[in-house]
Amino acid sequence: MNAAFQRLLAVLKNAQDLAVLTPEDWDALLRHARSAGLLSRLALDARELQLWDAIPERVRRHMESALVIAERQIRAVTWEVHKVYEALGPLGFPIVLLKGAAYAMGNLPAARGRLFGDIDLLVPRDTLPEVELRLQFHGWHSNHKDAYDQRYYREWMHEIPPVTHISRGSTLDVHHNILPLTARLKPRADILREEIVPLPGYPNLYRLGDADLVLHSATHLFHEGEWAHGLRDLHDLYLLLIHFSTQPGFMDHLMERARRLDLIQPLGLALYFVHRLFGSWADPATTAVTILKLPGAVQRWAFMQGFAHAHPDFSETFTPAGLLYLYLRAHWLRMPLYLLIPHLLHKMGRKTPAKG
Repeated sequence: MNAAFQRLLAVLKNAQDLAVLTPEDWDALLRHARSAGLLSRLALDARELQLWDAIPERVRRHMESALVIAERQIRAVTWEVHKVYEALGPLGFPIVLLKGAAYAMGNLPAARGRLFGDIDLLVPRDTLPEVELRLQFHGWHSNHKDAYDQRYYREWMHEIPPVTHISRGSTLDVHHNILPLTARLKPRADILREEIVPLPGYPNLYRLGDADLVLHSATHLFHEGEWAHGLRDLHDLYLLLIHFSTQPGFMDHLMERARRLDLIQPLGLALYFVHRLFGSWADPATTAVTILKLPGAVQRWAFMQGFAHAHPDFSETFTPAGLLYLYLRAHWLRMPLYLLIPHLLHKMGRKTPAKG
């Protein structure tokens, strides 16, 4: 793996190393950490460990900027969740926040210094027409007008086409499950809703249960086809596992939920790579890894390419091959071949410049 990736891993595991980096180290680390979405998290580590004065002034300016962006995004996510609640709360059924919004609103460690993209939420499938109507009334509209896109989302996927607010530009991904209807693994949304955790101050607004939060994070990461933020997402999992594993019996419950939700495979990958990249975070993790099916050599190599890839300057000779493998693997997990091949051909055709 490239030296910039190894250095980023080292300071994520031991932030004290930030105090002894050379100017050349900092140049590579800043670019790689920013591209990976981890610079603000490192900046918080530096402040909390009182390393700020040991860091060169020009580096501190970059870190201060990253912290400002992260703090602004937390405020924006909180505001957008409030507006989503205004739109959907009166409907009376549980609205479940997923991923980054769940971390932020649940005040979980994975929200620490995190950058956010879309807001993801889970609602019962039979409520989607009413949800879409309410969101449109409150300013969120889809830009996916193509008939193929509509069919792709509504017949095969686990979500409706993303909707973007016409004035604020915020995007919502409204899910009715955490994996596509055509995926090989079949988690049931009704089982996910059994352990949802209410968010204070918002009746009908929830996050997933602790174990399910880990399982969804793992499932999303290891079904992903784009890997620019793969290392950040794995670090989110690391922080969640550290946090929740202090609860008695958490690992046993996590394994039980994984079996019940048909998510043993992504959990095994998550525990393996958290252990490999960030070290042993709890004794039960090592035990759990040994009883799950571990990835083969090709998968291990490809995933490591994905985690190491963030800034193009640090790509290695075979990085594109590893990323292509992960892209094709993600689609293969999501769709059977009789749907996948036409889908990929359709996407390739879209990228072909129009003639004339």
